[in-house]
Amino acid sequence: MKIAMIGTGYVGLVSGVCFSDFGHEVVCVDKDPAKVEKLRAGAVPIYEPGLEALMARNVAAGRLSFTLDLAEAVKGAEAVFIAVGTPTRRGDGHADLRYVMAAAEEIGAALEDYAVIVTKSTVPVGTNRKVAEAVARTAGDKAFDVASNPEFLREGAAIDDFMRPDRVVIGVESARAQKVMADLYRPLSLRDFPVVYTNLESAEMIKYAANAFLATKITFINEIAALCERVGADVKAVSKGIGMDGRIGPKFLHAGPGYGGSCFPKDTKALARIGQEHAVPMQITETVIRVNEEIKHRMIAKIEDQLDGVLRDKTIAVFGVTFKPDTDDMRDAPALTIVPALVGAGARVRVVDPQGRHEGEALLPGVKWVESAYGAAQGADLVVVLTEWNEFRALDLGKLARKMAHPRMADLRNVYAREEVLEAGFVSYEGVGR
Repeated sequence: MKIAMIGTGYVGLVSGVCFSDFGHEVVCVDKDPAKVEKLRAGAVPIYEPGLEALMARNVAAGRLSFTLDLAEAVKGAEAVFIAVGTPTRRGDGHADLRYVMAAAEEIGAALEDYAVIVTKSTVPVGTNRKVAEAVARTAGDKAFDVASNPEFLREGAAIDDFMRPDRVVIGVESARAQKVMADLYRPLSLRDFPVVYTNLESAEMIKYAANAFLATKITFINEIAALCERVGADVKAVSKGIGMDGRIGPKFLHAGPGYGGSCFPKDTKALARIGQEHAVPMQITETVIRVNEEIKHRMIAKIEDQLDGVLRDKTIAVFGVTFKPDTDDMRDAPALTIVPALVGAGARVRVVDPQGRHEGEALLPGVKWVESAYGAAQGADLVVVLTEWNEFRALDLGKLARKMAHPRMADLRNVYAREEVLEAGFVSYEGVGR
């Protein structure tokens, strides 16, 4: 099948590359000439393990190409995916749909034969019907259908998530469109990965409900962690104990500095806004948003406590600033709240992150970027583990302690056990919920 993928951001690029690996002919479209040129040269503009090699393989096989010309990409395509950004709209928390609607109108104008217009972007409930109206405005008498196909890709594991999904969700309302979508995903259904067909609104809601629920799990265990600290419980034991209940499950029960990234902050805000617009307040989701912000500030207080309440002129080594490991994504990372607070209080902050510097240099002014954890810790008063990259999981703690002026650790991801840190020569250790 021929597919056009409009947008080469995280979702569009990963989806386009993976569809081409299924054997489909995929043309990825972007309006940025520099980005298209970079992709044509084989360079991936995002960090995602395995993506560069997979892209190169399918380009070499002639199944994957990149262009600025949307009309040419749409010509002959049986499915046209909209995978453009839907950032939070400034001021009201709603998803900004300008790019989605602009893409829909441009696709309509380019249609020559029947195609299914598939929304891959995360959009509020009711958007796909508006997409159909936008396409119809410019398509004339050309036949088309609209489908909703939300993505469930975890950054750092996106290729595996696409190739081995928990489920594929497809909102579709005609037999013809369903046949096209079934053919697209046939390589997965042949391996018995579940494909769920719904109407448009249900598919849109599944995406928001899933992300809000996962954000709620994270926020719940972070609240439990705060209580554990007061009553003498260990949140890691609590998480393990409740996660073994099949009704709860162990995933997303790791205490830390709060959720961030490109999806949870944006999608929880959008769901809360959708609820307000329909007079059905999403009270749990609204509380999750508020508590998640409070958790970030509680982490700042932990760091201050480790330094006896005085941050000015103290040297702090921060290990990791991306919102999670195995990505270069800094969007809504807890570091964007925590690190500026340290700098603003007069601390000298050194940062080490395997992939975060490219975005982080502009987002975190006033910090010093260092190449290694040991270099960052040289003469430091405190080490803060903020992102649990593998590089920070097996450090020589004795060596780390010897390099520091005052060996103290704020382990905001519970990577280490208190006993091993103190035995290695640290004078204090502070985790989360322990």
